[in-house]
Amino acid sequence: MFFQDVLDLTIKKLKAQTANILTLSNLFLGCFAILFSINDNLKLSVLLIFIAALADRFDGMTARKMNIESDLGKQLDSMSDIISFGVAPALLLYTRVLYEFGAPGAFLTALYIGCGALRLARFNISENNDGYFTGLPITASGCLATLCFLAVPYWPSPIFLFIMLILSILMISPFRLKKM
Repeated sequence: MFFQDVLDLTIKKLKAQTANILTLSNLFLGCFAILFSINDNLKLSVLLIFIAALADRFDGMTARKMNIESDLGKQLDSMSDIISFGVAPALLLYTRVLYEFGAPGAFLTALYIGCGALRLARFNISENNDGYFTGLPITASGCLATLCFLAVPYWPSPIFLFIMLILSILMISPFRLKKM
């Protein structure tokens, strides 16, 4: 009977942390994407960012389906998202193309990360649960930036300055986007 109680308690605790484990997977994937970008393994970095997006999609879905949503999970999700969809895509584009522009490239890289952090902070303090996002979600922005990376050989370099500026503005803009 004792072992059954221990097993039941362990399963209950694991179930309660399922969404957070997925969120931490998102964080780890983002960290590895950054490390691979720094070491010039940009294709693997791209892949890790997209896998992080899948983990991000499933963590919230899992939390809602299993009724294990928490304030800790919400904060952890934002911390993970700034790494995986703020820093990782920005560094990916910086190391491949934006560094060519010196200070403007560095500024737009930092601006993108800052706008992403602002967007996440605004989301965390909002009480708005009406089925709409305000501004472009950082996950979408990070995925778009990462997709644009694939066009580096085909598009002129200055367009990436414009892309980073537009994505930054869209994240903090007041437009409303229906949640999926």
